Amino acid sequence: MAELIREIRTEGDDTAAVLGRISAAAVDSVPGTEFASVTMVTAGRIETPVVVGDLAGKSDALQREFNEGPCVRSAVDDTTIIIDDMRRENRWPRYAEAATELGIGSMACFCLYIDGHDFGALNLLSTTTHAFEPDAIAVGQLFAAHCATAFSAVREKDQLLTALSSRDIIGQAKGMIMERYQVDADQAFRLLARLSQDSNTKLIEVAKKIIEAGPDAN
Repeated sequence: MAELIREIRTEGDDTAAVLGRISAAAVDSVPGTEFASVTMVTAGRIETPVVVGDLAGKSDALQREFNEGPCVRSAVDDTTIIIDDMRRENRWPRYAEAATELGIGSMACFCLYIDGHDFGALNLLSTTTHAFEPDAIAVGQLFAAHCATAFSAVREKDQLLTALSSRDIIGQAKGMIMERYQVDADQAFRLLARLSQDSNTKLIEVAKKIIEAGPDAN
């Protein structure tokens, strides 16, 4: 587990890469697991950026279609959800019926993170019923907890890189305004801010448009 976390932190260049490593490692590490996915709920939109096995992707597609299911609930409620026998699951009846038809026998869903109104869950699937015994669930919870920490670190790194990139773009746009209109840095930034406010456009988008237009644009 410790070695896996070190690898994720070292080799994870972006969020998608880390999600992929987490999902693949879960299939190998948690007894009973055949397929895995990560479900993300962002601003109310359900997404599945990574799947290990077609069955996992189809399971998440059903939850998006019905807007219900264990993966979403695990993420939003910060809880572990176990379905021992999909045929007898009654908390999400429409999903359970369709999942049974797909061949899903049992599932284990673990919350990965909660960030404001964004949520994520790690989902493990098996074609057999009662696939996840107590020991396997304990391993899954430990696995999810450690991986959530690594995932959080990578998300923060992504956010920092995005912020630095935005600063550079805004700085470049400011420089173009300063040169074109012979104003200082503060005046150039105030002009950018006014353009952003007047057009109801994010500052970074205004800066990108100025750069794309070039120094000779009116």
